[in-house]
Amino acid sequence: MSPAKFIIREARAKEHPVIGALMVEVYSQLEGFPTPEEQPKYYEMLTNVGTLTQKPQVHLLAAYSPAQVLAGCVLYIGDMQYYASGGTATREENSAGFRLLAVDPRFRGQGIGKLLTKFCMEMAREERRQQLIIHSTKAMQVAWAMYQRMGFRRSEDLDFMQGTLEVYGFRLPLGD
Repeated sequence: MSPAKFIIREARAKEHPVIGALMVEVYSQLEGFPTPEEQPKYYEMLTNVGTLTQKPQVHLLAAYSPAQVLAGCVLYIGDMQYYASGGTATREENSAGFRLLAVDPRFRGQGIGKLLTKFCMEMAREERRQQLIIHSTKAMQVAWAMYQRMGFRRSEDLDFMQGTLEVYGFRLPLGD
């Protein structure tokens, strides 16, 4: 199926539990990523991801198939003070970011991650942000490679440790 056939929109409150469950499923299956037992607070945050949208400029976006099946999701943050990560990213000015991108395993390889990333890029451009910031881990090599193909560059100054997990920062300049 072509990614153009998928619809991206802001998730409705009643969809938040399903999106949280998808995030838990995807992240808990990543080889080399901490398990729910190792980082229970992280997985609790994923389960309740919809609560993060109570902060200003935080949007939970969902990609749906033509049959209205949830294919993927991402959390877009238009003001980095609400990014809620470790490290220095929350102090970046005139920047946007996204976190927690997840694609349902049944839809992998269909361009959903790229579609969600491009949507975030466009939102940041519309908001006239200078850059888009993201984080990834070594367990997320497929996403990491996609981000680099899309122009994101490693930014070691944004790296941090989440417990025992190394988290790596990336920036995408959004100049005129």
